[in-house]
Amino acid sequence: MKSVIFDTDIGTDDAMALLFAHYAAEISIRAITTKYGNASVTDTTRNALLVKEMFAISAPVYQGASEPISTRLGKAYPSHVHGENGLGDIPFDEPQLQAETWTAARALVEISKEGGEKVSILAVGGLTNIAEAIALDPTFPSRVGELIVMGGAFGYNQHTGNVSPVADANIASDPLAADIVFTSDIPTVIVGLDVTQQIIMDSLFIQSLANKAGWAGQFIKNINKHYFDFYHSISGKNECPLHDSSAVAYLLNPDLFTTIRRPVRVVTTGIALGQTIHGDNLHAYVTDAWDNTPKCTICTQVNASAVLELYQSTLAIAGLN
Repeated sequence: MKSVIFDTDIGTDDAMALLFAHYAAEISIRAITTKYGNASVTDTTRNALLVKEMFAISAPVYQGASEPISTRLGKAYPSHVHGENGLGDIPFDEPQLQAETWTAARALVEISKEGGEKVSILAVGGLTNIAEAIALDPTFPSRVGELIVMGGAFGYNQHTGNVSPVADANIASDPLAADIVFTSDIPTVIVGLDVTQQIIMDSLFIQSLANKAGWAGQFIKNINKHYFDFYHSISGKNECPLHDSSAVAYLLNPDLFTTIRRPVRVVTTGIALGQTIHGDNLHAYVTDAWDNTPKCTICTQVNASAVLELYQSTLAIAGLN
C-alpha cells in the first residue's frame, strides 16, 4: 500500500482525484495539504475539510501557501471554471472540522521523517508547498519516494497550454516553485496536459458514476455541472478532461502511460511564464541552465479508456457502502 500526501488547490477536478485516492485500496492518505489556486487557500482548505467530513477521510488537513514564492501568471482565481466556492457553487453547510496547526510545508517535512517506507506525494495543484518544504529542510527530497505532479505541457499529442499558449494552470500558478521542484532530487513524474487532455469524460461517464458510486457519484455529478458548462462554452461539447485524477491513475497503474526521462525546467519570467521545457539526452547546451539537472519522468501517451475504467471501478466501491 502506498503512503500518500495529497497536495491540492482543491476545486472540482481535485475533489474527484481526492475521492479516487480515498477509495483506492492501494492508497493510504496520510495527509491533505492545501494551497491557493482554484480558489483562495481559505476556500480550498474549507473544501478539503468538507470532502474529508462528507466521506469520512481520516487524513488530517494542513493549510499551506496563500500566494506564490514569486510571480504567477494572472491574479484572479478561476471562478469561471470551478465556481466562486471552488466546487461548482453547489450549496453546502460549512464543515465542522478544522485544519491542523502545522503549515503544509512543515507537515510535508515532518511526515516524511516518520518511520517506514518513503512517502509518496500526489500534487494536483501548483508546487508552492513542495518548494517551501525544500526550503524548510534541504534534506526533504531524500525522504520522498515519488512525487507525481499533474501539471505542465510539452506539446505531445498537439496539447500545449490552457492559460497561455504554452503554460498550464497548475505550473503557471507558481513557476519558480515548479522549477525548484523539478531541479531538486525528488523523483518526479509529470502527468501533464499532453495526456490529461486525451482522457475525456462525458455526460454519460458522469451519469454512470452517479448511478454506481452512491453519494460519492452524486457529489461528483453535482460539482461537475459548472465545470462541464465551462468546457461546453469552449468546445460546444458536453465533455471535459479528467485532469487531476490522471495523476492518481499513474500512481495506481503506471503501465497505462508511456513515458520518457528528460531534464525539465520552467520559464519563470516573460511572455512564456510557466512554460515547461524538457531537454534531451544528446546535447551539451551552450547555456549552463541545464547543467546537472536531474531527469523527470514525463508522460507522453496514455491508454485513456483504461484510465476511465479504473476511475469508474474504483469509485464503484463507494456505491457498496
